[in-house]
Amino acid sequence: MSKGKLTVVISQAPGKNPAKRALEENLAASLLMEPGIELSIIPHLYDLGPDHTGRLFLESIPGDMVVLAWLFPRAAFWLLDRDGIRGTEGQSPLHPKAEKDDEDADEPPPEKAPGIGPVGEIPDRTIWCLDLRDHAGHQIYLEEIRRIGAEAALLREGRQAAKQATKPPAVITLGLPTQKKPAPEFTPETLLAPPSRRWYPVIDYSRCTNCMECLDFCLFGVYGVDGLDRILVENQDSCKKGCPACSRVCPEQAIIFPDYKSAAIAGAPVGNIGGLKIDLSKLFGGEDPMVVAAQERDRELVRDGRDAVGLAVGIPKRQTDKPKGPRDELDSLVDALDSLDI
Repeated sequence: MSKGKLTVVISQAPGKNPAKRALEENLAASLLMEPGIELSIIPHLYDLGPDHTGRLFLESIPGDMVVLAWLFPRAAFWLLDRDGIRGTEGQSPLHPKAEKDDEDADEPPPEKAPGIGPVGEIPDRTIWCLDLRDHAGHQIYLEEIRRIGAEAALLREGRQAAKQATKPPAVITLGLPTQKKPAPEFTPETLLAPPSRRWYPVIDYSRCTNCMECLDFCLFGVYGVDGLDRILVENQDSCKKGCPACSRVCPEQAIIFPDYKSAAIAGAPVGNIGGLKIDLSKLFGGEDPMVVAAQERDRELVRDGRDAVGLAVGIPKRQTDKPKGPRDELDSLVDALDSLDI
């Protein structure tokens, strides 16, 4: 990879939808002619296993990059982070924002527990994730990549200046020359080798508060803790395909299933009140998400030949038998709805 160039990666949609393929191909054809861009195409990001060439290629990229995928940007960014492909999340005007009531537009955001953040060192680079579902034409993505390219160039200049200012004096060392491990060859054929479809949760550590409710709720051994007692997805292939139950019990909406049909679970921008998930349909007699989660979990337990447990195991106390305490914004909201007498 050449220094000073921006790496752009197109992650293909699963399946062979002609409209999606046309967008990918039109975008790729335009980017091949774009100066300062190094383009690569890989299969669906969510399906890449640790040994897939597309994943190894992503791990080899040292600098700034743009990833265009058929995923919400939040899901794509934390999916990359999970795979060890880390950086600072780049912001794009193409990203839709979480909806906010006009009445609250001038009010400061409510206080909420900060996320624990990713573990380990974050490389000094920026990763922009763009959702290919947002627009049908390729031109808007091309223009945004040009804008990102200019922004990335300014960021590179700033990093180089900072390195020069803090560069230590040169030290001459004598010794045997070290042999560098040959870099793997990334050809279009190996990059696009079709992976198997996968299903597993992705944790958004900017939201996760390490409450461990997912660990208590999941009975399939998907979650574990690392050496610092931080929650992680330890056995992702133990997750039951199509089941998003643990995402429903997460109080911070930090658990993402990127391919799920519901936008909130798939990683869409989400708002909150007082740090709690608010869904007005639930307040007007809809199904309780805890009940739905327990039903989804029971279904998978029965398929495994195990006994259903319902709401008896791993259901957060904050939802079922929360002790009385200071009233919060949710209490006030419910009171206001009650007063409408509807």
